[in-house]
Parts: sequence; C-alpha cells; structure tokens
Amino acid sequence: MPPLILCTGVALDLASPPTYSAAPMLAAAPLIAAPFFSTLITLITGVAAVLASVGLLFYNRTADQIPALTGTLTVLTVSALAVLINRVVRRSGERLASARVIAETAQKAVLPAPAERIGGLQIAARYEAAQADAFIGGDLFAVQDTPFGVRLVVGDVRGKGLDAVEAVAVVIGAFREAAEHEATLEGVAERLERALAREGTRRTGLDAFEGFTTAVLAEIPGGDRVVRVVNRGHPEPLLLHVDGGVEPLLPSEAALPLGMGELAVWPDRVDVTPYPPGATLLFYTDGLSEARDAAGAFYDPKERLAGRIFPGPEELLDALVADVRRHTGGDTTDDMALLAVSRPAAGQPERRRTMPVVPGDDG
Repeated sequence: MPPLILCTGVALDLASPPTYSAAPMLAAAPLIAAPFFSTLITLITGVAAVLASVGLLFYNRTADQIPALTGTLTVLTVSALAVLINRVVRRSGERLASARVIAETAQKAVLPAPAERIGGLQIAARYEAAQADAFIGGDLFAVQDTPFGVRLVVGDVRGKGLDAVEAVAVVIGAFREAAEHEATLEGVAERLERALAREGTRRTGLDAFEGFTTAVLAEIPGGDRVVRVVNRGHPEPLLLHVDGGVEPLLPSEAALPLGMGELAVWPDRVDVTPYPPGATLLFYTDGLSEARDAAGAFYDPKERLAGRIFPGPEELLDALVADVRRHTGGDTTDDMALLAVSRPAAGQPERRRTMPVVPGDDG
C-alpha cells in the first residue's frame, strides 16, 4: 500500500497543474506504513516521500513558492512522526506479546491441560475465552487419576479478573488434594466448600460475602461402568451414547454452589448413572449454554448434539466449538470451559486400579 500511494501521488502531481500538490498523499504513505511494517521500512517510506516531494518542487519549478514549500515541510514532519509512531506501536506490541506469554504461562500453571488418556479414559479439554487474546478467567476444569477412580471437577467462579483467577487456583488446589485422599465424592465437595470458606474470610469487600463457585464433580470408578456426580449449582453434564442419544445428568436434588455454605447446609447427594463403553461425558460451563445468537436464543447443547456421533472427545469439542461460533456469529460474551471424557468401546482394554482400604473401614 505505501509504494502504491507514493506512485499514485507522484503520477497525479505530474498530470496536474503546478498549483496542485500531492503532499497529502505523499504524507499518507509513511503514516500507513508505521503501524504495519518495521521501523526500517517506515523510515525508507518516509525518506522516499520527502525525496518525491522535493523532486516535484524542482520539476514544477515551485521551489520558491510558500504553499509548495509548506507541503514539503509537512511531508517531512509527518514522516518523522510516522517513525516515532512506529517505535511506540512496536514497543506496545512487544509488551503485549510479553503479557500474552505471561498469561499463557499462568494458565498452564493454574489450569494445565489434562493428559489425553487418564485411567483408561480418553480426555479432551478446551478453554475458549470470550475476549480475544485472553487466556484465563474464572472457568476451571481438572482431571485426576486417584485410588478411587478417575475424578474430575468443572466449575465457574463468580466474577472476573485476578480475584477469579485466585479462586480458580484455590478450587483446583483443594480438589487435587481432596481427590487423592477423600474416600467419597461427597467428602471431596466438603473439602472444596471449606477451602472456599477460608478464601472468603481472606477477601475483602463484595467477594467476602458473595463469592461462590458453581461446580460439578464426577467420579468414574475403575471397576464399575457408572459415573457418580455431585452437582453444586452447575449446568448438568451430558452423556452422549454410541447411538447418538443425549442424556442430561440432572441432579436428583438441587444444591447451592460452593462457597455458600453459610446460607444453607445439607448433605451432598451423589447421583449414579450407567456409563457404558463407547459413551462420552460432556462437562461444560454456562458460557456454552448461555451463548446467544443474533435473535437472543440460547445455545442448547442437548438439542444440537442429539443424533450426532463423534469418533472421539477431541472431535466432539472441535465440532462443538465450531457450532457455537456459527450460532453466535463469533460474538460470545462469556468464557467457555469444555471437558469431554470417553470410555473406550467394548473390546478395548481399560486400566483398573485396586481400591485401597480406607482407615476405619471394617471391610
């Protein structure tokens, strides 16, 4: 574009009366180069614009006319400013790139991607940020192979920014510790509740009273073909069968999100659902179910996935993300965390872990 503008400006000046000045077009060339090209190219474009303006002064024999001299001085000034703008833009770009690296590193530390196979299950996870170039927010997921089977958590922390990231770190840290040592899924949920309660006393302001996390915890034992779920105010997971059927895992009893134990306390209820070979569990945050199209209609994952069959969890998430983008036109307003867990089809070996003896258990 800059060379084209320079050539066009010179051609128009040559084809026009001497009173016409191409200075505006010549000055535009380095300004356009500044944000898109290197400092060297911007400098070369500015020098070329100044030389073209000076050359046209002598060609048109207007070097002794104030308007023509003013136009050349304008080209020189704008070229110098273009080089300065280029340096500012490049420094800002370097800072942004550094911030992206830091954010990506923080995400890998706080929210590491799970392995593709855990406990004999196929795993796929995605974090889709609503804001471009954002890497981490309040959505979370974690999968862990434990002596009690594969355990996982998917959740959504209320709020945004660093406070939400801190709460994500608290929940995932507490989950990894509890999942390894608590004998029951209810015990894991209780440990997360206590961890968030301690975090709430440390915070100040609104979060000290209204901070909470919606979460769904699941346990897939190595020996039984079932999935155990505790839902704490989170969108219900979906069980995708090999024939294309979609079954929502609705909680038998509604429960408050984690971190709201001061409002009401009752025992967590575990719901047990058959989890046959070849089936896939889909966990997600409300960034998926609350994604809207241009008419304001919500995205319904159960309806959109019904009747569809996917080779594996990665393909499922690929298709799901693409479908959400089509539904919203690429304009999402909330982050979206997705976790897909597939049990190998019949005939494929599954790794089983021996259940440990729980202290105090007579069995």
